[in-house]
Amino acid sequence: MNKNDVVTVTIEDMSHKGEGIGKVDGFPLFVKDALIGDVVEVKVIKLKHTYGYGRLMKVLSASSERVEAPCPLHKACGGCQIQAMAYAAQLSFKERLVTNNLIRIGGFSEEIVSSMEPIVGMEEPYRYRNKAQFPVGEKEGVIKMGFYAGRTHDIMECEDCLLGAEENQQILAVIKEYMYANHVHAYDEKTGKGLVRHILIRKGFSTGQWLVCLVINGKSVPKPEVLCEALLHAVPGIVSISVSVNTSRNNTIMGESYRVLWGEPYMKEQLGDVMYRISPLSFFQVNPIQTKKLYEKVIEYAQLTGRENVWDLYCGTGSISLFLAKKAAHVHGVEIIEPAILDARENAKENGITNTEFFVGKAEDVFAEQVLSKEKLEPIDVVVVDPPRKGCDEKLLQTILAMKPTRVVYVSCDSATLARDLKILCETDYRVRKWQCYDQFPHTVHVESCVLLTRMSN
Repeated sequence: MNKNDVVTVTIEDMSHKGEGIGKVDGFPLFVKDALIGDVVEVKVIKLKHTYGYGRLMKVLSASSERVEAPCPLHKACGGCQIQAMAYAAQLSFKERLVTNNLIRIGGFSEEIVSSMEPIVGMEEPYRYRNKAQFPVGEKEGVIKMGFYAGRTHDIMECEDCLLGAEENQQILAVIKEYMYANHVHAYDEKTGKGLVRHILIRKGFSTGQWLVCLVINGKSVPKPEVLCEALLHAVPGIVSISVSVNTSRNNTIMGESYRVLWGEPYMKEQLGDVMYRISPLSFFQVNPIQTKKLYEKVIEYAQLTGRENVWDLYCGTGSISLFLAKKAAHVHGVEIIEPAILDARENAKENGITNTEFFVGKAEDVFAEQVLSKEKLEPIDVVVVDPPRKGCDEKLLQTILAMKPTRVVYVSCDSATLARDLKILCETDYRVRKWQCYDQFPHTVHVESCVLLTRMSN
């Protein structure tokens, strides 16, 4: 087999990136947009020593799991890697992904892995995102708003992503009309010129509030009152309009700060009985429907009775901490991003929660400093970790092992690093008792997991 050969392949498996995997004379080929059960015509585009990549040319025989994807741009965009797969099959794929990582990377037995509770999917797996960030570009005087095509910085025009709110399209249309009318140009990455770089839109699903922020390559926008009036007329519920200045020549989307043009510096969203303030720079889970279910599972696994001392590590804006605080004696949250901690403290005040304490710093450093450095070790009942994709720092895992909390609840957005960290925690002191997956991101390959660990003696 050589590069540019056209071959027929039967897809037998899928990678963690959602690529179909088939073999030609025993040689594996990875094929984007192909599903298990497809028989496809493929052009070989890259060959390595032990595997290769192919471009899907034609589906000769479709998998029983293949459906007509509703978005015509899903292949080019790359955001919805498995949108052409039936939703039930997507859920099975994600369960297998986590299960395989726990067995292959974590070394867990089939018996432990089979203790998984069924994955929690969505009744309506579209229009679930409460946040959208649209890059803005311009070519020959024509403004484009949409998303970057897969593996590029070429903007594909798409003002109505089916994962986002329908109102996003109206907001973008207003901003585009304002830009044309006031001769406001889009940012050009190559030259560093132009004003509008990105548009951030957030929606409060439970409150009906909206936040709009323009990321700009300059200090201000012309005629801001005209822009604000047009936006307020277009979409009811807008409570915050702002700009964030980003003049750097890199791929960072948001600037380090923002300035309010109209309204409040934040919008509000409610999960359960907890109200959150969300600013343009706040981190907040993008799928509030599934997030509420996930946080309820964290509470269930934590087994809180009102007497527990809890540490929430990688706490972000305190979204999980505040859920925990309603049922615990005391909750300590740790996060390295200072604005997130400021949000967490404000959110605690907003909800009248007084049994929380938030620290700025690396989770592994603050946890050790606040707990291990004390003359008398403070008993810890529950530790909750919700790390970024890279997983927990090894120092943090060793501190958890040293502190011997009764229960550890691990929330993960990457099952590979989850499996790696669980292997360390379960080598001697802990065992996996329960775990469950949550489809936070339908039509993508990403999946959230929640795992309960208890000490061997319990």
